[in-house]
Amino acid sequence: MLACAARRPPNERLALTRRWLAGIAFLTLFLSVGVGMHVYLAERLVLAPAWPASVRHAALGALALAFAAVVAQAFLRRRRGSLSNALAWAAYGWLGLAFLLVMTTLASDVVLALVGAALPEGTVPVLARGRALLVATVGLAAGAVALGQGLAPPRLRRVEVPLARWPRALDGFRIAQISDLHIGPLLDRRFARTVAERVNALGADLVAVTGDLVDGSVARVGAEVEPLAALRARCGVYFVTGNHDYYSGADGWVARMAELGWRALRNERLAIDGGFDLAGVDDRHGNLVDPDGGEDLERALAGRDPSRAVVLLAHDPTTFKDASRLGVDLQLSGHTHGGQIWPFRWFVRAVVPWVEGLHRVGASALYVSRGTGFWGPPMRLGAPAEITEITLRSAS
Repeated sequence: MLACAARRPPNERLALTRRWLAGIAFLTLFLSVGVGMHVYLAERLVLAPAWPASVRHAALGALALAFAAVVAQAFLRRRRGSLSNALAWAAYGWLGLAFLLVMTTLASDVVLALVGAALPEGTVPVLARGRALLVATVGLAAGAVALGQGLAPPRLRRVEVPLARWPRALDGFRIAQISDLHIGPLLDRRFARTVAERVNALGADLVAVTGDLVDGSVARVGAEVEPLAALRARCGVYFVTGNHDYYSGADGWVARMAELGWRALRNERLAIDGGFDLAGVDDRHGNLVDPDGGEDLERALAGRDPSRAVVLLAHDPTTFKDASRLGVDLQLSGHTHGGQIWPFRWFVRAVVPWVEGLHRVGASALYVSRGTGFWGPPMRLGAPAEITEITLRSAS
């Protein structure tokens, strides 16, 4: 008797293929940028200053070893254990420092280009060494500050938002928003427990989790989110998917969080407290990973009573372009991390016009969280992590 192997449904196979392709594309971009950064640092800080051979070889060896750690982490990130964790901290920590060194070196390149024509002949090697030492000093100092800010507990940020259609009976309704926890390689159940305790201490009416909860599959980090089952609010805990949740298997994570008492809003809407509607959409670009996934804002808002206020949970702030047009009163988002490490916020702003904080378009408001955790480097610079308490007021 022949045994028949179980076949995946076509859409499941396509989703798996897209996840693999997305992973390969990201890995290719990641390694290309990584190579470019390390070659640039080697050229500017090691080769151009013409250091003595022993210094030059040691510096180049250190850069090669650091890049090897980054590559190893990229391929071994799904493994568990103390060795894998140590490698993750070393690799991601170096990436953050390397970014700061590259930014500082670029700034020095601009200064040198402006004054280069006026430099006396023969001063270039001396200047190159001085520049290398200055860049290393500034980069290390900025890295130390960024590491301290990245590992600090998320700050409480209180925001009051008046809304024209907000019911007077619910004036003072409070939403606790957390976003972009990125529980996975570096942040674990201890961080999840801290977040749950801090959110519960607010005694908010509703908890909103606006995506990028995890980095890793349910099988790998499913146990790390268990402390989040302790989250409590009078009107419940609601969750929408982010792009990293899709990379990690959105359906599996939605099921896992349902086990812990969360309600996922996947392009749908429900009535809250008899006074307003709460809507939620999947990640805007989820369909690039899962052909059945992705944002469907019109479906989420279809058939609603236009006299009732609606609060929308959407991971990506760019959803606000359509949400404001469709009359959403308030959108809560994350995704940007506020740039996480300055000056990266200016790169983010080139793609997303709303990087952090409260914004308005007509009668619609958008609040963008800087995120509660971090992604990649365990660093933040000029963009501290936050837990947000949003108090809604009747503008009338």
